[in-house]
Amino acid sequence: MLSEELVFVATCDIGGLVRGKGFPASEIKRRRKTGVGWTHSNLMQTCFGPIFDTPFGTGGDLMIVPDSSAEARVDFGEGGGRGAPIEHFFLGDIRNTDGSPWECCPREFVRRAIAALSTASGLMLVCAFEQEFVYTGIEDRPGHPYSLSAFRRQGPFGESLVAALRAAGLGPDSFLTEYGPRQFEFTVAPEPALKAADQAVIARELARSVAFRLGHRAIFSPMPYADGTGNGVHIHFSLHGPDGEPKTYDPSGPLGLSEVAAHFAAGVLAHLPAIAAITAPSPVSYLRLTPNRWAPTNADIVKQDRGAALRVCPVFAASRRKDIARQFNLEFRVCDAAASPYLALGALIFAGADGIARKLSLPQAGAQSAPLPRSLGQALDNMEKSETVASWFGPVFREAYLRHKRSEVEHVRGLDAKELCARYAEIY
Repeated sequence: MLSEELVFVATCDIGGLVRGKGFPASEIKRRRKTGVGWTHSNLMQTCFGPIFDTPFGTGGDLMIVPDSSAEARVDFGEGGGRGAPIEHFFLGDIRNTDGSPWECCPREFVRRAIAALSTASGLMLVCAFEQEFVYTGIEDRPGHPYSLSAFRRQGPFGESLVAALRAAGLGPDSFLTEYGPRQFEFTVAPEPALKAADQAVIARELARSVAFRLGHRAIFSPMPYADGTGNGVHIHFSLHGPDGEPKTYDPSGPLGLSEVAAHFAAGVLAHLPAIAAITAPSPVSYLRLTPNRWAPTNADIVKQDRGAALRVCPVFAASRRKDIARQFNLEFRVCDAAASPYLALGALIFAGADGIARKLSLPQAGAQSAPLPRSLGQALDNMEKSETVASWFGPVFREAYLRHKRSEVEHVRGLDAKELCARYAEIY
């Protein structure tokens, strides 16, 4: 049968889904300038598909322009299962027709956050995304968290995923069976902020692609089952100077944090009640953020505690200060795959940069930490009240985000927990 390679260029939108358009691969050179046509209200597509509310109406034109630094091309070969043997896509920037950045572009949001951090401190953030999901291609057997048995029974999925990640230019770091039934987790090597967010999107889509080709699904929903274990997306991060030197560690600082890292962390904690609307942005996100689910419930920072919002991570087999400093990092745990990695990471960086700019201090040891929002509606109210968060988004993007998410909340209002989880498991 005749075949011509197609390329997809996409954005990862407010709902954390990858949307865009395809074109013949022979047109890549031209499309790197003109992109593909897009429109303002496309941003308002909910995770369920329909646009329930939009400030933009039916007018206006934009373009998604592919970025050659965010390209994934994987040749699965003739034995690659369902779908075309080659999966080829770009992530790109949403631009106005004159080529300028659109104010609601998710990738541009990260760039603005990176600039804010540089202005506040002269530093950059390096990070890696740790992503959990349920793989439907393995039988659910009780009693097998982290087990070799479950690792074995997932068959070719893990090896195919690692190969696909490497073929796409990512650095696979780990792949493991997790605590929940049929649950797995994978990570890739840390990168500077924008590249890390790009790679988080690419990695997630390749997991879905490999599962699809094997006749199954990789489900990233925050809560696939109401009585089950949640899927988190944990962002490991550290601060670095322009020369690449780590700037997060100081053995004499609180919890081993340098002064600037402590200010950054304090900013994250201060803004967490509002930015939870961005990092945990679905109604089912708040079924995960409850006690006894190995998930955060308070805006706190704790050393080596997986129930904390900010976890100070351990350092392994390092004795010299410079070696410790290169390993030392924080883990942000109030995040899941309903969030666009660009928006989640951008909010994290903006919050930390504000903490540095205002020289915020960490809470005193033993001080009671603020509870996280108990619902998306509460988080959105917190976000709307925050003038600081409004300044990060700008008036147009802020209004669009709030209206998008509130329309999503309204759409599922009245569903019980089981029904709610089932709906989101279908999507993510």
